[in-house]
Amino acid sequence: MQRVNIICIGRVKEKYFSDAIAEYAKRLQAFCRFQIIELPEEKLRGSANDAQIAEVVDAEGKKLLAKIGASDYVIALCIEGTLRSSEELAKTLGSLAVSGRSTVDFIIGGSYGLSGAVKKRADERLSMSRMTFPHTMARMILSEQIYRAFEIASNGKYHK
Repeated sequence: MQRVNIICIGRVKEKYFSDAIAEYAKRLQAFCRFQIIELPEEKLRGSANDAQIAEVVDAEGKKLLAKIGASDYVIALCIEGTLRSSEELAKTLGSLAVSGRSTVDFIIGGSYGLSGAVKKRADERLSMSRMTFPHTMARMILSEQIYRAFEIASNGKYHK
């Protein structure tokens, strides 16, 4: 069974987001081994100047990279990523499973984004939208889209 991870920085504080994420995680048990790996966000020391932000992004990037397996297929969520439809995501996950890529990691960075090292490690970059979402909302939307992708692949009734 394929393993799908969302590896992310920060915790979900809003109950309505955590409830929705938990519901999709429960539904995904029928299709894959789904896990969300939350890593602590780095704190800025003092004012938010460019050097300190770069330090935070780099430190968070190292934490994220430490959780990625050597053979994992990595999809980094970032603004410059490719826009995909739900059907295209389903096709990608299906192709990865057939090709023997047993673990897929979706990476969501902290509020300042992903480090260059994480983007370089990624096998692909995915943009959820040209709009900006809070990271907790992005995690909920991504969980739903992963569930939708598996439903599409199995010809389920969820996707209309």
